[in-house]
Amino acid sequence: MAITLDQLNAMSAADFTAALADIYEHSPWVAEAAAKQRPFATLSALHEAMVAAVRAAPAEARQKLITAHPDLAGKAARAGALTPDSTREQLSAGLDRLSEADYARFHQLNDAYKAKFGIPFIVCVRRHTRDSILAEFERRLAQGGTAETDTALGEIFRIGALRLDQRVSAPDALPISGRLSTHVLDTHSGRPAEGVAIELWELSHDGAERLIVTTATNRDGRTDAPLIGGRPIPKGVYELRFFIGAYFRHRGVALPDPPFLDVVPIRFGVAEPEGHYHVPISASPWAYGTYRGS
Repeated sequence: MAITLDQLNAMSAADFTAALADIYEHSPWVAEAAAKQRPFATLSALHEAMVAAVRAAPAEARQKLITAHPDLAGKAARAGALTPDSTREQLSAGLDRLSEADYARFHQLNDAYKAKFGIPFIVCVRRHTRDSILAEFERRLAQGGTAETDTALGEIFRIGALRLDQRVSAPDALPISGRLSTHVLDTHSGRPAEGVAIELWELSHDGAERLIVTTATNRDGRTDAPLIGGRPIPKGVYELRFFIGAYFRHRGVALPDPPFLDVVPIRFGVAEPEGHYHVPISASPWAYGTYRGS
């Protein structure tokens, strides 16, 4: 259950530190330093105070913070030895469902990265799919040491912001969430299409597919809630599947057997985890169109 910002402001320094001790991995000193800056009027101010505490800390403390993070899909993850937050984060990217070949690839990349930089590879996994994490590994292995340390800290700040958002209820919201939405227009009858079944799938380069959500359109041709909302949209490739044939059959439209259009797939990429992706379609029994809306 989330704690309110007002409750945090009213706590003793020790209780405040305990409540936020794990926002930064195994580093309660970040929360302890932020406690001295209270009261906070906004969640943004609290987040900025924690970031400032890390930036103002001695280099040795920042290095310990970085090295406190676990390897992705590493031995600790497979042994169930991660913190609860790290476990949930790695699960969100499907790192618990890797093949042995994928585990071996992550192990190889982790070792290569630590051999080059002396720190674990850190990425805010809730902003990524498995494929985009591997792409980040390859890209960042080509960077220089100083730049990579700065990148690692930036990812830690993203992780901290997402954890704060889950932990603390406040009047404001941190700019950490994306939104994926859709709507369907029935061009055969010239009206919003109500009752179209929709599936959203995450696709991988190796052909694997993961079902993210199953829903249906309402009387406005939209879904009652975003397909993804209140969190980042992980970078990757997705496919929306619109069950158009079943919709027109249900409306009594005469269709051939099999119908010319049955399940309409729209494959698209997400490059901006905090962006708004609106992926609508207009459809008749014989044609469809799409675009990125707003």
